[in-house]
Amino acid sequence: MTILRLEVSNPDYSRENTQTLTVYSSHLKRRADVSIYNAQSTGENVPVVILLHGVYGNNWVWMDLGGVHKVYEQLRQEGLSEFVLVMPSDGGLWDGSAYLPLEDHGNYEQWIVDDVITAVKKTVNAVSESSNVYITGLSMGGYGALRLGAKYPELFSGISAHSAITKLDDLKHFTETPLNQYQCNNSNESDIIYWLNNNKNNLPPLRLDCGAEDTLFESNLNFVEQLKSNNIEHHFESLSGCHEWPYWHKNVAKTFHFFDSLENKKA
Repeated sequence: MTILRLEVSNPDYSRENTQTLTVYSSHLKRRADVSIYNAQSTGENVPVVILLHGVYGNNWVWMDLGGVHKVYEQLRQEGLSEFVLVMPSDGGLWDGSAYLPLEDHGNYEQWIVDDVITAVKKTVNAVSESSNVYITGLSMGGYGALRLGAKYPELFSGISAHSAITKLDDLKHFTETPLNQYQCNNSNESDIIYWLNNNKNNLPPLRLDCGAEDTLFESNLNFVEQLKSNNIEHHFESLSGCHEWPYWHKNVAKTFHFFDSLENKKA
């Protein structure tokens, strides 16, 4: 692909160790934004964690509502491996794009797996073709992480999801956009289990969690039963908490520890 235009924030004026990109997306045919933490790393082949946001969100919410950079820095002091945190917009469609390749509205899937990853490799010196890429998300972003990780297992070294939407019908809890607007060319496109089964022999390690008081808890339990019935290896944690930022701020540490353990196995 070709990035037609790329604006990169100046580190002299930006928040410490934070870079913001505006990318002209060849797949969306418009601009979209990405926040990157640990962008000024002096390491080599530093692994990347892509963090996808939920409905109503944008590139800034993981840091400015979730304090993910503060969690990361605390864990680094405790011995966590170094990562570059990449937080893209979902593309800005309606209340949320669901990170899908939508027939009439833009390819929000390729925005993530093509445009965003390419832009990071072009602008962050510590990231290279040899860097492992991990994907995680919350709510709608959890759905995106599960589906994209399952569909493109060759791109990702690990998948994690918090309070995930596990089927498209779950979007009705968070948006009034008619679900028929999310139509894709492939009738199976939005089905996470379809992609997990389609790439069953090549899946990266997978974990997910959900709070027992969460609106999506029952859907998560049903999804886990589907994973079991399809013999898809995974680790699920039922935790205490609701569908809210304090839960994600606390439990994103589980994602970092999970990806850290996978990095250590590769070392």
